[in-house]
Amino acid sequence: MAERIPIGSDHAGFALKQQLINELRAEGYQPDDLGTHSTESTDYPDFAHAVASQVEHGEAARGILLCGTGLGMAYAANRHPGVRAAVVWSPEVAELARSHNDANVLVLPARFVTEAEAVTILRTWLQTPFEGGRHNRRIAKIEQEPRPNA
Repeated sequence: MAERIPIGSDHAGFALKQQLINELRAEGYQPDDLGTHSTESTDYPDFAHAVASQVEHGEAARGILLCGTGLGMAYAANRHPGVRAAVVWSPEVAELARSHNDANVLVLPARFVTEAEAVTILRTWLQTPFEGGRHNRRIAKIEQEPRPNA
């Protein structure tokens, strides 16, 4: 059975999202389009929370978000426990986000990457495994409640 990957965008990421949905299908994944469904102005947190909630609750192992800069989507998605949303603008950053940080939500800055760059980033992110090892300790520290400095 193909891995289901929820994907969402605001209006700025809509066109690129449509291209990535086609790419996901071509690569054998099952994209689940959570919106938006047009270029009409929308609020990015609505879509960030929809995708991140599925990752947080184990309904999906990973998800994809797009907005103009990627920043707003990442801010909202990272509010969900267990979600590690990474804004990625190059294949090298995609590889490190997965291998070192176990990023489970890919966030693309639609206004700053071309379609070809986005496809390469997507493929890299999908194919790169988490290294584990010393990185497990760091991931565990991300999930800890913040402590005041002593």
